[in-house]
Amino acid sequence: MQALEVKNFLEEKIPGAQVEVEGEGCNFQLNVISDELAALSAVKRQQQIYAHLNPWIADGSIHAVTMKFFSRDDWAARG
Repeated sequence: MQALEVKNFLEEKIPGAQVEVEGEGCNFQLNVISDELAALSAVKRQQQIYAHLNPWIADGSIHAVTMKFFSRDDWAARG
């Protein structure tokens, strides 16, 4: 599994989101930039991501995922 594959997949599934992915193999760190997701509770945000990644987690393609969520303004301020 490649980071670019995860990025493209999630950006396709979550309209308006920008996803930065680090990692390789089966371990990934996600930075998800989305005003809509950033407004949700931490549990709801993670549920949105896991709902899409669960097939890959179930088949072992992805073993570990860590996530950070940012609004567009917060992401830009990191600059």
